[in-house]
Amino acid sequence: MESWLIILSLSLSLIITFCITFKSNKQNKFPPGPFVFSVITGLLRVNADIELILRDLKTKYGPIFNLRIGIGFRRPSIFVASHSLAYQALVQQGAVFSDRPKAAQTSVSLQSCRINISSSPYGPSWRVLRRNIVSEILHPSCTKSYSKVRSRVLTVLIQQLRSDSVATEGIRLIDHFRYAMFYLLVLMCFGENIDEAQVKLIHDVQRRWMQSAGRFINLSFFPRSLQKIIYRKQWKELIQLIQDQESVFMPLIEARMKAKTEEDVVAYADTLLNLEFPEKKRKFNRGEIVSLCSEFLSAGTDTTATSLQWIMANLVKYPSVQEKLYQEISEVVSRENSKPDGLKEEDLEKMPYLKAVILEGLRRHPPGHFLQPHTVTEEVELNGYVIPKDVAVNFMVADMGLDPQVWENPLDFNPDRFLSVGGDDKEVFDITGVRQIKMMPFGAGRRVCPGYGLAMLHLEYIVANLIWHFEWKAVDGNNVDLSEKLEFTVMMKNPLCARIRPRVNQLE
Repeated sequence: MESWLIILSLSLSLIITFCITFKSNKQNKFPPGPFVFSVITGLLRVNADIELILRDLKTKYGPIFNLRIGIGFRRPSIFVASHSLAYQALVQQGAVFSDRPKAAQTSVSLQSCRINISSSPYGPSWRVLRRNIVSEILHPSCTKSYSKVRSRVLTVLIQQLRSDSVATEGIRLIDHFRYAMFYLLVLMCFGENIDEAQVKLIHDVQRRWMQSAGRFINLSFFPRSLQKIIYRKQWKELIQLIQDQESVFMPLIEARMKAKTEEDVVAYADTLLNLEFPEKKRKFNRGEIVSLCSEFLSAGTDTTATSLQWIMANLVKYPSVQEKLYQEISEVVSRENSKPDGLKEEDLEKMPYLKAVILEGLRRHPPGHFLQPHTVTEEVELNGYVIPKDVAVNFMVADMGLDPQVWENPLDFNPDRFLSVGGDDKEVFDITGVRQIKMMPFGAGRRVCPGYGLAMLHLEYIVANLIWHFEWKAVDGNNVDLSEKLEFTVMMKNPLCARIRPRVNQLE
């Protein structure tokens, strides 16, 4: 009896909410969307896939629609599935669409001592943080200074793969890729003097943080004053995680402050020590510095490792693409070096097919199928609809990369689509969407991922070396399963396992 009363009460609440919203939407030309009951029905389907539901809604309502999500289905979210509308919003009206949704209670609780770039509201503090990381770490002139770090990590990765290829028939690659990317970012964050034992310690505490974050979502349902009472155990666990992270990170930062010399390459942590909040006129505290270092490590580890796995999976699945890429690498290495004894970082810019393979991998399998939600700084119109302030706007990245009106045979893995047909006048594909948006794995506009250039360099450098050092084959013939599943990023449902054999050019 009580359950029926609950259902009846919820139904009446939803009907009242719908009636109010329907009247308001007619007046304000809010993007169309389904009645909440149809959403509930869709979500209750066995093994319901939210992306399939969203694609059904796109087919029914068009390239911009709303969906009510969250507790009580009261909060509308807007979804944009059109590359042209994304360009209008993120580039042409970029200043207006550059804000982020207000933080949930959990985040508000943490932000008293923690901060990050990706979810910071659009304003002076965000500008300071972004300008710092772009000018001090991610600028092309700065990324060159980390070439020794990349070479060091690559050597470790190649040695691990070579060792595993002897010990086992098929190598599970994602674990190697994650560790390599994490190792690389740790050295960029805390300096080159970090040893592998310290890397593993940082990895353990960072992984615990990433894996545990989702368990605290229920804290966001209550004000901070009640969180500590209702969820006392989870609150203590959350605080302990923060303290553990600080106890590992801060000694590394403080040791570097004491021992750093002018010859040392600038590390990300170095750049944070003298930064100031423009509004508060103070330097960042320990918790804020640790939070920014944590973001630096997490933002580039799983995303790049996931992209590496998807790209290598397609190179294993399509041997002709792998062979064509190897031939390009071999020709460049032989031409640029009197003795073809190695692939140099500066050789990468002479490999258009390599870049095409990376771009096709990002188009076909972006590590995130949606951008981090945006909000507008003021009410604005898009495609004839009113976008209210503080409403989350989501951009469907994966759908844009598979749009048949933009991409011929979009489900095919075909790197040649990115090669210029203009001979020596090689047109560089605009991955940032400044001229137009065809795909946007790194976002676009003012909130475009600041590390997109570094990510492209890492992908090109590692993929080229993996193909140069080894021949790659599937464990079960060419049967590579490209099914997806959602984790922190969109992963392979069945992680890639491959057989590798050293190339003739690598045999001593």
